[in-house]
Amino acid sequence: MEARLEGVRFAYGDRLVLDVPDLRFEAGRVTALLGPNGSGKSTLLRLLAGLERPRSGRVLVGGKPAPEARASVAYAFQEAVFLSGSLRANLDLALRLRGLSPRERRSRLAEAATACGVGHLLDRPANRLSGGEAQRANLARALSLRAPLTLLDEPLAGFDERGRGRMREELPALLRRFAGTTVLVTHDRDEALRLAADLVVLCEGTVRAAGPGREVFASPPDPDTAELLGYTLLPAEAGLAGVAPGALRPGLGDVTFSLEVEEVVDIVTGVDVIGSSGGRRIAVRYPPGQPLPAPGEQVPVSAPTEMVVSFTVPGPETVDRPSRVSVA
Repeated sequence: MEARLEGVRFAYGDRLVLDVPDLRFEAGRVTALLGPNGSGKSTLLRLLAGLERPRSGRVLVGGKPAPEARASVAYAFQEAVFLSGSLRANLDLALRLRGLSPRERRSRLAEAATACGVGHLLDRPANRLSGGEAQRANLARALSLRAPLTLLDEPLAGFDERGRGRMREELPALLRRFAGTTVLVTHDRDEALRLAADLVVLCEGTVRAAGPGREVFASPPDPDTAELLGYTLLPAEAGLAGVAPGALRPGLGDVTFSLEVEEVVDIVTGVDVIGSSGGRRIAVRYPPGQPLPAPGEQVPVSAPTEMVVSFTVPGPETVDRPSRVSVA
């Protein structure tokens, strides 16, 4: 099921939270909304769910205004909230509200709970689940609906590091099995690129970039977007150079910068040389066995041309445009 925002503006009082002229979520695809706190990600999700109404414009889900399409939407809120009673009762309630028969409810409940790793917890009081268990149960509740549009707000929040890693591996298969079109919110770049085919970058309530994740990552349209995507921004002749995450290496190369070493940190699998370049703090991984510089030294670091984009510094009548840096 396709979802779309057309000319949408949303505000809390006098504060404009979202300004989205046109944004489409393609049917059957997983899209990640990426942005910092306060960028409007959760608000956009609530608009798609029909829980909020825009000040202007339209939010369409399957061609219908979002409030009229609520029966086609499943929503897993960031905080897992359950009523008193067992986990089974809580999951069953969501299905019962959709008017499903008892037999269908039992089948869907058991299937989603087992797939999400909480099948053995169904008779436990829902308020006695651990953080990770509650998040898995929260996901199971949404996925059991098998909705044409599934909305997930920070689905990996509440897990410890190990649980987060496992859930990051499991979630794509769960979405293929139980969800149709999926829109998920995250502020973590790696999660966004791993979980979703498409990426929407939000900053200060506006869409800075949207499209297939690989394309958005390869060509960030402005420095703010590049920084959100993990690029290292360094001064260059034309303005700023954005170096893709992990692309900086010690020594001369296609695009070379000078690093003033401040500290050298041994992390066992390698050594991080940390310092400043053009007034910006950066870290470069040195492989085992390579001679290490000392604090105070100036050393060259570089990146391949294809891993660097440049941004002109905007003047009164110019706008940032990305281009590939081709010379050092």
